[in-house]
Amino acid sequence: MNQGTSNTRSESQTPSASSQVDYIVVQRAIGGDQGAFKVLFDKYRQPLYFHILKLVRDKEIIEDLLQEIFLKAFDNISSFNPDYAFSTWLYRITTNHSIDYLRKKKLKTLSLDEPIQTKDGVMSIEVEDSSSSTDDLVMKKQRSKILKEALDSLPDKYRDIIRMRHIDELSYQEIAELLDLPLGTVKAHIFRARELLYKYLKDRQGSF
Repeated sequence: MNQGTSNTRSESQTPSASSQVDYIVVQRAIGGDQGAFKVLFDKYRQPLYFHILKLVRDKEIIEDLLQEIFLKAFDNISSFNPDYAFSTWLYRITTNHSIDYLRKKKLKTLSLDEPIQTKDGVMSIEVEDSSSSTDDLVMKKQRSKILKEALDSLPDKYRDIIRMRHIDELSYQEIAELLDLPLGTVKAHIFRARELLYKYLKDRQGSF
């Protein structure tokens, strides 16, 4: 994922006052100033709280995630690239860490309830949550396993987006903002990811 719309900051692009202050504090933090860490934590704690809440939607875990995220950021602060805003770097760490947390949770029933338009026509893929017999339960577990394998087979850029859309239930606009991608690119990636999922599942049709 790109950290900005270009590899280097344009010479004509003047950092905001907030970014300039952050840069000074970050330099102090890199030098080992513990007070600088607290300044950054106090400044970004609340906005990151709501950012994580939008992704994870579980208030009970947010404080733990915040601590983990700030520890990760501070452990890696020497790698911060001053060509970019510190806030962009910190939000990217927050987004990635939150997504990693969601991935590590027990796999939930995945429902790709939006039709997939392919050359072979329209196909809907769904794994239901209820079970009426032991055989049904076994079959549903098998379907979930195959769907997980299908997701894991996707290239990273498609897998991340399809998880955010269908597991995290984020809107196209939210995904575009979180990944710093044009809205059209997000839609194209989701379309392509669905095609790849359809092909994988079609090839494994006998396993269902």
